[in-house]
Amino acid sequence: MASITRYDPFNDLVDDLFKGFFVRPVAFEGRGPLAGELPRMKVEVAEKNGAYVLTAELPGVRREDIDVTIDATQVTLSAELKREHEISEEERILHTERSYGKVSRSFTLPQELDETRAEAKFRDGVLELKLPKKAAAARKQITIQ
Repeated sequence: MASITRYDPFNDLVDDLFKGFFVRPVAFEGRGPLAGELPRMKVEVAEKNGAYVLTAELPGVRREDIDVTIDATQVTLSAELKREHEISEEERILHTERSYGKVSRSFTLPQELDETRAEAKFRDGVLELKLPKKAAAARKQITIQ
């Protein structure tokens, strides 16, 4: 489900004006409910040729910092975006819009997944998962004696 946010150009203009005028990087930083909140992982789920194809945008994340867990119909993606360098005592950040930390998403899909045949590819900050559906168990007719 997509989340819709009202665009208010005046609010952005006033925020930018105050940020530049007072040079207070912390005072107006948080745009979400919590200041410093990580952006939500953008994900797309499609169904194709008996499998679910899940595509997630993970810009700036390294392949080693991504974890994918499959449990029956549930898929969990988690990733950690690490800061490239530590801030020294002489350095002072005046403005930042970059986020660092952990982010995760979980999905429950309509049909059970065959985790043994699942495939994952990560290229240019985009993770693509191919999650084949488990074959439905065939009904067995029992003869009554």
